[in-house]
Amino acid sequence: MSGLISVSDALEIIEAHRPETGLETIALEHAQGRRLATPIKSKRTHPPAAMSAMDGYAVKLDDVRTQNVRLRVIGEAPAGSPFQGAIQSGQAVRVFTGSVVPDGADHIIIQENAQRDGDELLSEQAYDQALHIRAAGLDFSEGDELISSNTVITAPHLSVIAASNHAEVSVHRKLRVGVLSNGDELKPPGSDLRPGEIVNSNPFTLSALIKSWGADPIDLGVAGDRVEDIVSVLDQAEDIDVFVPVGGASVGDHDHMQTAFATRGFEPVFSKIAVRPGKPTWFSQSDQSVVLGLPGNPASALVCAHLFLTPLLGVPWRGRLTHGTLAHAIPANGPREHLMRAQASLTREGGVSITPHANQDSSLLRPFLACNALLRRAPNTEALKAGSVAEVVLIGQLQT
Repeated sequence: MSGLISVSDALEIIEAHRPETGLETIALEHAQGRRLATPIKSKRTHPPAAMSAMDGYAVKLDDVRTQNVRLRVIGEAPAGSPFQGAIQSGQAVRVFTGSVVPDGADHIIIQENAQRDGDELLSEQAYDQALHIRAAGLDFSEGDELISSNTVITAPHLSVIAASNHAEVSVHRKLRVGVLSNGDELKPPGSDLRPGEIVNSNPFTLSALIKSWGADPIDLGVAGDRVEDIVSVLDQAEDIDVFVPVGGASVGDHDHMQTAFATRGFEPVFSKIAVRPGKPTWFSQSDQSVVLGLPGNPASALVCAHLFLTPLLGVPWRGRLTHGTLAHAIPANGPREHLMRAQASLTREGGVSITPHANQDSSLLRPFLACNALLRRAPNTEALKAGSVAEVVLIGQLQT
């Protein structure tokens, strides 16, 4: 496909070319950051039975609807050791937080509201409703689907998976993503830079993002501004599922990245996207792997990674869309879809306030320290006033 294609067309193509990976079953302790291959369905009901939410005494509610009722304590039920038998009228069982509520009981008197003398219990208060019991299945029930497939597992997911009695999970094999920088001027951080040389910062940020998205980043190093230099790196790369070359795809005399990949059997799919920043983003494929070429400009590379690399790795950004109101006016947009770096914050009323960064120059990295969203502007849209509704792609957590 030649020419300039839209963001939506590019996303459709990328999602259709997402590499398929094999599956593997791994222990839960190794699952953080991995992408689920199958949904998590609970193997148990949680809580498995009615549980006391407080330390106190299990009783019948009808026995304590008036003040200063005296009851007889007939036993106790520590957590993990349910009381054997059933409570009758006028009886109580000592319970603790997490204790199984004895049969016959439907209310817990917290210990601060009762006085005990041996086996005699004085209930000091009157109650008109059952309190302090967590119903069986309050959290989830056996067979419930708790987490959908393709979810990247985080710490809260691990808690739910473990509580639903799974010791292992089926996950997709991690994609191996090769990050290849291009440019004679690129030098590693800490270098004594000469005039014209710049620090190669892209691999550090991209690798961290790729890892957070559930894939394995492979730093392929820096290739010089010659086709043969790029081809030499490609020939040494092994078992790469997704190549992410950065730079070398514009229209300059030293931009050879697409040509180099073509010599190694990669067929062009598209060469430019009508997006700002990131117009030089391109995509090619071979029988074994795919290539998503990102602009060399660091800020453009980061924006396009959030937009186009995530769906390629199985993390669609459409799931991160939200709407809010603009904190201040923004000008009309031009012919390309514009992704503006912005801060999205929750308001006291529960809405979302969107503040675009003051400087949208595509070379700037510092705005990413303050921005957690990309404000999406459709092509050729009019200026928006403060308070207008706008759409953002979240690239971080909402601010409060």
